[in-house]
Amino acid sequence: MAASSAALPVMSRVALAQGYPSRPVRVIVGFPPAGASDISARFIAPWLSDQLGQTFLVENRAGASSNIGTEAVVRAPSDGYTLLLATCINTINASLFQKLTFDFIRDMSPVAFISYSPLLVVLHPSIPVSTIPELIAYAKANPGKLNLGSAGFGTPIHVAGELFKMRTGTDMVQVQYQGGAPAVADLVAGHVQITFDVMSECIEYVKAGKLRALAVTSASVSDALPSVPVLAQYLPGFEAIFWTGVCAPKNTPSEIIEILNRQINAAIVDRAIVARFAELGTTVFPPGSPEQFAQFLRQETEKWGEVVRTAGMRAD
Repeated sequence: MAASSAALPVMSRVALAQGYPSRPVRVIVGFPPAGASDISARFIAPWLSDQLGQTFLVENRAGASSNIGTEAVVRAPSDGYTLLLATCINTINASLFQKLTFDFIRDMSPVAFISYSPLLVVLHPSIPVSTIPELIAYAKANPGKLNLGSAGFGTPIHVAGELFKMRTGTDMVQVQYQGGAPAVADLVAGHVQITFDVMSECIEYVKAGKLRALAVTSASVSDALPSVPVLAQYLPGFEAIFWTGVCAPKNTPSEIIEILNRQINAAIVDRAIVARFAELGTTVFPPGSPEQFAQFLRQETEKWGEVVRTAGMRAD
């Protein structure tokens, strides 16, 4: 009897996985429609719907730097029917917000990687520099005189700029905007002199000669701008990317995690989906396991936690 009782939870988990999904699945995005995270979700959701035979419905729960949407997933049942479109902002928020009611690493089950976009270090052409070493030298010779446009407090663009300042010992003034697009617009107009922005928001200005690109913040050069060097060439180990992936509530059955991981990995090697991401200057991750994604999340949380603490950043 004892053996039979012990086997029941395992049997119920297997039965749950075998019937999964038996009803629609919500994919929560913590930002408004049309942003990078929302687009990632809407590229992947139809694939999952087709492959698994149930609707994967993207639901936008914007607010509090994605914390509202994240908490909704944390509080949801651990049955695989509520998922989070996770982003790098989740790993930044872990240190930026002191009064969160959840712990992102503790309370989430990592499922799979999706995509990443490098940031582009771009300058107004009036600044007389053409390389990262020249920028560092110019900033040191003119402390406090370069205005660094940011997409908002605590965003990847903001913390990437703080990381650059830390690594180079430069003094630049962060100017906060309500999003990357307004920051780029003011950069083109010359109201700020530099920004770190997602490539999709500034690449056309670079191609038109209205902005000067100095580096990308990914580990390798971008196919979209192959002549632009990586920042790590000058600052070893520097990497700041806007990434997306999928997480589920803590204690979601491993059998369901495996089903979702397998299907998402299949999606990100599909030629049509890869091409759709590439059109936006975004690259899909190589397929990976939930364990690899979990390790990546821990590393990102530690990296940005150090930047937040060193810069004295605090959101509440």
